[in-house]
Amino acid sequence: MKLRPLFDKVVIKELKEEETNKNGIFLPSAAKEKQDIATVVAVGNGGVVDGKKVDMVVKVGDKVLFSKYAGSKFTIDGEEVTVISQSDILAIVE
Repeated sequence: MKLRPLFDKVVIKELKEEETNKNGIFLPSAAKEKQDIATVVAVGNGGVVDGKKVDMVVKVGDKVLFSKYAGSKFTIDGEEVTVISQSDILAIVE
């Protein structure tokens, strides 16, 4: 199934966390700090949202930092994705 977000919505897929730290020590999931970094999977067309013109800044493939509690999570074809508004994206990671 392919998702095509509407207006200012962006579909992201969270990046997997490393199982070990820099020194090679295995970290159980309880000890890991959740990273709010994801890869953009799909982007809406922008348009007019709440009476204001919205131009899309992010593109498919960008790595982004997003708000911790933003969006709605869905499982599509066995993969978990999150649909968020572009305004919930805090930065593009370069």
